[in-house]
Order: sequence, then C-alpha cells, then structure tokens
Amino acid sequence: MAIIGAKEEHGDSRLTELAKADTIKWYKKPNLRLLYLILIPCGLGVEWTSGFDSSMMNSLQAVESWVDYFDNPTKGRLGLLNAMYSLGSLCAIPFIPTISLYLGRRRTILLASLIMSMGGGLQAGARNSDMFLASRWVLGFGIPFALVNASCLIGELSYANERPIMTSLFKASWSVGAIVAAGTTYGTFQMKSTWAWRLPSLLQLVPSFFQIAFMPFCPESPRWLISKDRGDEAFAILNKYHSEGIDGEEFARLEYAQIQSTIAQEKELASRFAWADVIRDAPMRKRFTIAAIMGFFTQWSGNGLLSFYMKKILALVNITDNRTVQKIILSHTCWGLIYAVPIALIAPRFPRRRMFLLCTIGTAVVYIVWTIASARASIENSSRAAIPVLVFIFVYGPFYNIGWNALAYTYLVELFPFQQRAQGIAVEQLSVSAAVFFNTYINPIALDSIGWKYYIVYCVWIMVEILTVYFFFPETHNRTLEELSFMFEGKEVQEKVQKNMDKVLNMELEGMASPQGILPPHSKMKVSWC
Repeated sequence: MAIIGAKEEHGDSRLTELAKADTIKWYKKPNLRLLYLILIPCGLGVEWTSGFDSSMMNSLQAVESWVDYFDNPTKGRLGLLNAMYSLGSLCAIPFIPTISLYLGRRRTILLASLIMSMGGGLQAGARNSDMFLASRWVLGFGIPFALVNASCLIGELSYANERPIMTSLFKASWSVGAIVAAGTTYGTFQMKSTWAWRLPSLLQLVPSFFQIAFMPFCPESPRWLISKDRGDEAFAILNKYHSEGIDGEEFARLEYAQIQSTIAQEKELASRFAWADVIRDAPMRKRFTIAAIMGFFTQWSGNGLLSFYMKKILALVNITDNRTVQKIILSHTCWGLIYAVPIALIAPRFPRRRMFLLCTIGTAVVYIVWTIASARASIENSSRAAIPVLVFIFVYGPFYNIGWNALAYTYLVELFPFQQRAQGIAVEQLSVSAAVFFNTYINPIALDSIGWKYYIVYCVWIMVEILTVYFFFPETHNRTLEELSFMFEGKEVQEKVQKNMDKVLNMELEGMASPQGILPPHSKMKVSWC
C-alpha cells in the first residue's frame, strides 16, 4: 500500500536485475569480504557506543557506590541524568547535514569519535553530578554525527545484494555494546570504591577508539565523492568492491552511471539552504514526515522502560535484590544479541511494511499481557506475577526488533536520495532524541506515581503505531538506492534520470577500447542534462 494520495514509482531496474543474477556469495569475493570486515569497527561499531550507554545507565541504578556518590537520584533528578544524553543529541542535529556534506562520511565519523572520547573521559573522571551531566551532554552531542554517517556509509558502500542486511546488522550491533556494559557493571557493582561506576564509564571510550584506529583503511562513500566531482575515485571504489560478481564490470559501470545521473538530478532539485529541503515539495515532505514518525516510534514503543528503568519495573513485581536485578539485566542484554543477529539476517529479505506490521502488532499483544500480569501482582501484593512479567519482558524484544531495530536504518537509507539522506536520518535522530529526552525524564516520575497503570499509555499508543504503519508507510523492498531516489517524484523525473544515465554510459563506452578494459571516467566529466 502506498502513502495516501501518492503511488510510489521505482526507477530503472537494470541494476537490480544484474544483482539478482549474481549468484557468487560475498565471502567468495576477496575485496568485498575485506570491505565488510573493515565496516565492522568503522560502521557497525558506532552502535556499540549507543548500546553501551543505555545498558550502563540502566545497570548503574543498582550500583550502590554510584547511587551514594550522586545522593540517591530519583524521579526528576534520575531522569535528567539519563535525559542529558538526548539533550546533547538534540543540540547536534542542526549541524549534521552541513558538516556531513562538507567533510564526508569518514571524517565526520572521526570527528564524532573524538567528541565521544572526550565525553567518556569526563564521565569517568566526574567529581560531582554537574560534571557527570556535562559528560552526558558531550557524549550525546557526538553520537548523532556518528550514527547518521555510519548508517549512510554502510548503505552507500555495500553491494546491492547485502546492503539491506548490512544496514540491519548496524542496529543489531547495539547489543554488543550493551552486553559489554551489563557484564562490566555486573562485575564491578559490589566494589565499594567509585571504580564500580568509573570503570564502566571509562570503557565507553573503546568503541570510539576502534573508529579512530580503523577508519584510515575504510573507503569513502562513492556517492559523496561523485557529489564533489571526484568521479575517478568513486569509480575506482565501485570497480574494486562491486565488480567481482557475475557481469561485475557491467554492474560497476552501470552503478557509476546511475549514481552520477541521480546525484546530478538531486542537485538540480536541492535547495541552497540544506534544511529547506524538508518542506520544499510534497514528495520530500512525505519522506521527512515518515523519518520523524519512525524516530518517535522507535523510542515510544515501550522499549525506553526496559533500556533505562529495569530496576523500577522489577520492583513493581517485588524483585528488589540488587544482585538479582543485575543478573536479569545482563541475561536480558545477552538475549538481545541472540535474537538480534538472526532477525537482522532474515527481516530484510521480506517486504518492509509486512515486517513493521508484525513488529507493532506483536509488541501490542506483549504489552497488553505484561500490563495484566503487573496489575495482578499489584492487586494480590505477591511475587507470583513476576514470572509472567519476566517472560513477556523477554518476549517483547524479538517483536520490537523485527521492525524498529532490524529495519530502521535499512528503511531510512532506502527512503532518501543521497543529497537528503544525512538530513533524513538527522530528522529521525532529532525525533529519537526528543522522544528519549521526554521518556527518560518522565518515565521514572510516572512509574513512581502510578506504577503499572503507566503501561496502559503504551498499550494505547502502540495501536496508533499499527494504524500509521498500515496507512502511511511505502514499500521499498528489493530495489537499489538509485531506483528508490525519486519514487515519489513520478515518472517524468525518473525518465529524465534514465536518459542522462544512458548518456554517461555512452561516454564511458567510448573509452573502453584500451587493452586493460574499462577506463575510469574523468572526474570533471560534464554531461548536458536534459
């Protein structure tokens, strides 16, 4: 089903057909295999920081030395300590598109990693709550620059057949950082000194060090290079990593031509002021609206309670022992990685809307049963309901992951053209940060005030999510990024892009008489656009 009032149209499918015909697996292609290995620390590793932070802050609430050092923060104060991270992200969002287009994907990730390293150092050395709050803001300011550009870099470098899976694995990587944080905190929570919380804080620097160390070995996005008139370099990257399959040379040439013609058309349509594209026309407004909705849904589906306030949730069913709480947090975090990776490998193989609907309907059912069990525990004033609550806390994760984790960045990368991709994901991050800031600040106050009744809010809200996905989310499955670039703009724009792509191909074919085969296109090659 299309967005109401507009039927999406996909562009030239020649590249998709070539990719489908390529039956050689990625691990049998030496250059592509090396690229994916490099993208683990440089791209997927960015989510380690995000997962580490959420899990660490969740676990620290059961660390006595942290609670004592910061004067037992509760309600609003506890919410502020968590929400300051999101406030930092909100402050960074306006600058992301401009810096990303100016520096490129790689250098922007490096800049973000340096900022987060500084924030982690401040957090580990915090002398008071104000310094801890400042470190949280610095960490939050750096993370969206890295998240936006890492997700774009993965999507723009990956081969067409593996791109959806690679972008899905990006979000699944969150669990790696979360497990390390939960395991570290479980190992240190009995320490009487402040190292019980300083050591986990210090380890938050490690993912950023991975990006700094390995980024020199990672290629830049060919789409960014083409946008900067560096076509020679872009073609060399595409030819090296995407030409190892069946009809690989033809695929690389066609991909280059398609990217160049698409970006030229994007530049023609783009506004001079980057953020003006958000409202420039109906197709772009639809994209940014969906991005904002997705960001809100990924944080307002009840997952914020589990990510930051597990101790309070367990207390509602009379589980209050700190060691038991730490064990449950650690086991729940490990469970997250167990299901996240298989789902990331499977979910992108199916239509996006179908997976989002399965996700939202599943989380709605789980939350309703979870709420009923928590109500029984409160009414009977016993711990018998703790078992079904724990069961559904663990069941919730896989359903949530099918859509809002496994497909979030996959869908966003597919939804936007290159010129607006950083802006689109930045808008999603803006919505995420706003939702997280509200959630992390309000959730502890609401849980302390009305207990299990607060779950009813999420039961109702998830129903709204189901209807929104059904009526407003377009289908993007099984298409290349360039084929999806103008899916809302109509056939006229797509035909124009196809004509210009054929011009680029014809110009390349004129230079194929050399014995070495394909000659790289000249970076300053100009095409008379129709």
